[in-house]
Amino acid sequence: MRVRFSPLYLLAVPVLCLAVLLIYNIPFVHDRLAWRVDQLRTRLFYAINPPQEVVFVPQEGSGPTAQAALITPTPLPSPTPTITSTTTPTRTGPTETRTQVPTATLTPTPLLESVRLTGITHDYQKWNNCGPATLAMALSYWGWQGDQLDAAAFLKPNARDKNVMPYEMETFVEEVAGLQAVVRVGGELELVKQLVAAGFPVLIEKGFEGASFDGWMGHYEVVSGYDNARSVFWVYDSYVGPDDDFTVEYDVVLRNWRAFNYIYLVIYPAEREAEVFSILGPQADETYNFQYAAQKASDEIFALTGRDQYFAWYNRGTSLVKLQDYSGAAEAYDQAFASYAQIDEKLRPWRMLWYQTGPYFAYFYSGRYYDVLTLADNTITHAEEPAIEESFYWRAMAKMALGDTAGAIEDFQTSLVWHVGFEPSSYQLALLGIEP
Repeated sequence: MRVRFSPLYLLAVPVLCLAVLLIYNIPFVHDRLAWRVDQLRTRLFYAINPPQEVVFVPQEGSGPTAQAALITPTPLPSPTPTITSTTTPTRTGPTETRTQVPTATLTPTPLLESVRLTGITHDYQKWNNCGPATLAMALSYWGWQGDQLDAAAFLKPNARDKNVMPYEMETFVEEVAGLQAVVRVGGELELVKQLVAAGFPVLIEKGFEGASFDGWMGHYEVVSGYDNARSVFWVYDSYVGPDDDFTVEYDVVLRNWRAFNYIYLVIYPAEREAEVFSILGPQADETYNFQYAAQKASDEIFALTGRDQYFAWYNRGTSLVKLQDYSGAAEAYDQAFASYAQIDEKLRPWRMLWYQTGPYFAYFYSGRYYDVLTLADNTITHAEEPAIEESFYWRAMAKMALGDTAGAIEDFQTSLVWHVGFEPSSYQLALLGIEP
């Protein structure tokens, strides 16, 4: 028997679909449902294309023999070291602005056994908005009246952009919020305590894992207090909650912080700059800071195994990139990727290149363009949505170096789709005579 449908039923289906779409895009409905829809789509994609199975194998490296030379301990540098590299490659990629460090003459605040700062306004992050939400919380301590949407409009004009870099936050603080900021790596728990005790909340980037998403990813938090008796930090977390409800043990902070080279950002009014740099001590000098972090990573390579050792190798490469030792950095990254292959698939931090792009710098400025291409291809094709402007930028740079100008232009333009106004891509297109 043939089933007949009334024309009204046939009309009702598209009308119902349109109604659902319109309701879904109502702001307060979208805020509550978007992450669930994205989560479902992401899980379906990764079930079909498991990213944790993908292992990048460098094709142009120096091989395992580099390990012995790389991890030999060396004395810590003096606060004003001299870089002895024989060449200084010209940078054409995104980079952080170096500033002159003021002379620090103040004495750091004596460390109390417990300190807890107040005045931070907590805000749960909206979908894919960890960076702007966390920065807005840190700024609220200093009286900034904006919110995470104000920050996001500058930091990630396309809401689907996977990540906000610390240097982008630093730029926002100084150019939009009217405050000052300093970003350093190789952080220590005692230094964080000293900054908090002096009245400076500390924003850190760390690894993060949870039951509601697939695998390891990057995340930001604001450290607002500490308690030595309990060995915990109070933190404001845009995903978990405010510091009234959330403390993290010192050892957990260290373990998760390691994944991002112990990076930290401190915000302060201009008139308190000398105080901040006094607390930082020799770490106020950027060159010293990167050399200190490189040595810290080298020491950890000896002491750690598994995924933690992978992070240590990666951190060494990241710090050497900042010191413009690109060949040394490339060798460190080669070792990191070799150790990555030995990590249990369930624990592999396969989103790493979404957040930390040091290997692109190292391989590109070492002339290893095919490794840049392969690494960028892996990162782009195995993301459920390739909203990763940096990877498109570096793939474009490699294509251009290899003579594929048309392919480079296409990738530069795609990077601008995911991050409107991304300056490095706009700059390269302008050099090619292309309107961004």
